[in-house]
Amino acid sequence: MVRRPRSPALLVLEDGSVFEGRAAAPGTRFGEVVFNTSMTGYQEILTDPSYCGQIVVMTLPHIGNYGISAAVAESAQPWVEGFVARQFTELPSSHGSEEDLLAYLGRHAVPALDGIDTRAVVRRVREKGALRGVLTTERSDVTALLAEVAEYPSMTGRALVDSVTCAEAFDFGPPAGVEPTCHLAVYDFGVKTNILRSLAARGARLTVLPARTTAEECQALRVDGVVLSNGPGDPEPLVEIIGEVRRLVDSGLPIFGICLGHQLLGLAMGGRTFKLKFGHHGGNQPVRDLATGRVVITSQNHGFAVDRDSLPDSCEVTELNLNDGTVEAFAVRDRPVFSAQYHPEGAPGPHDASPLFDRFLEAAL
Repeated sequence: MVRRPRSPALLVLEDGSVFEGRAAAPGTRFGEVVFNTSMTGYQEILTDPSYCGQIVVMTLPHIGNYGISAAVAESAQPWVEGFVARQFTELPSSHGSEEDLLAYLGRHAVPALDGIDTRAVVRRVREKGALRGVLTTERSDVTALLAEVAEYPSMTGRALVDSVTCAEAFDFGPPAGVEPTCHLAVYDFGVKTNILRSLAARGARLTVLPARTTAEECQALRVDGVVLSNGPGDPEPLVEIIGEVRRLVDSGLPIFGICLGHQLLGLAMGGRTFKLKFGHHGGNQPVRDLATGRVVITSQNHGFAVDRDSLPDSCEVTELNLNDGTVEAFAVRDRPVFSAQYHPEGAPGPHDASPLFDRFLEAAL
C-alpha cells in the first residue's frame, strides 16, 4: 500500500488551544467543535444535515475502515464543516465500499486532519463546553486564525434550517411490495433519509415539505399526520416556524417531533430551550421511560434541549436522559402529539427506539 503524502494541519480552538496534525483532506473551515462517541456510522454522521456549522471530532481512534457507500448516506452531501480522527484508514476493507473516505472528503471539499490526541480535544470540550474553532490544512498563522475564530458566530442564535431544507416539496413512497396505508407530511428541517425510509417501510406515503411551509398549506394536502424532522442550529430564532407548528397542533392532526422537531414543538407549546454544555452526539445515550422504567440506548445529535420546568401543564414529560436528566420526550395531553429528542431511525444503530414510528403510525391511521 502506498500512503498519500501528508502535509501539516491545525485544529485551533477559541480558548487558544492548538493541535498539530496531518492533513487528510485539504481546506480551511470554521465551525463549532463537537465530539461524537459512535463506534460506527461515520458516513451517516458526515451526511447528517444536523451537523451543519460544526467540526466533528470522532472518539473512536480508527475511522474509514469500511469506506463509503452511497446506499447509507443520510443526504446527498456531507454537511460537517470539518472532520477529525486519531487516524484515518486510507485503504478500506469492505466489499460494499465504493470510495475511500479521504477521497470522498476531498471530492466534497470537507477538510480533515488526523494524527492528534483526540482524547485531549474531547477533554477540553467537556471541560469548557462546545468551542468555536478552525480546521486548516493551508494556514499556520495561529494568531490570525484565533482572531477569525473570535469573529465566527456562536451556535446560540443561529438559524441554520434554511441552509439545509429542500427547495420544493417532493414525494417519497413505500418500497416495492409495500402497500401505502397513510399519507404523512414531513417537514424538512434537515431530515435524515433514514427517517423517510423508516416511515415508508411501514407503509407511509410521504410528502416532504420545505421548512417554511405554512400549516394551511400542509393541511390542504389532507394528510393523516405530520412529522417535524431533525435539523441544525438554535430552534429559538425560528419564530415563524414555531408559529406554524402551533397552528398544526391546534388543527388536531397527529404530530411526531424528532430532535429539532421536538424542540420546536416544545417552543410552540410555550416552553423554552437552552444550550447544552457540549451536547449529545453519539449512539450510546441512555433514556428512561418514566411510566415503565424501561431504559433504551439511543442515537442522538443535538446541542440544545427543552427546559423541563418551562413546559406548561398541557404537556407531560415522558422520558429523561439518564446522564444529565434532560427531557428526551414529552406528549401533549388530550392531543395525538408527542416528540423525542433522540433519533428513532438510529442508522446504523442502536434500534431500541424504532417502535416510536409504529406508535405514531397507529395514531395517524
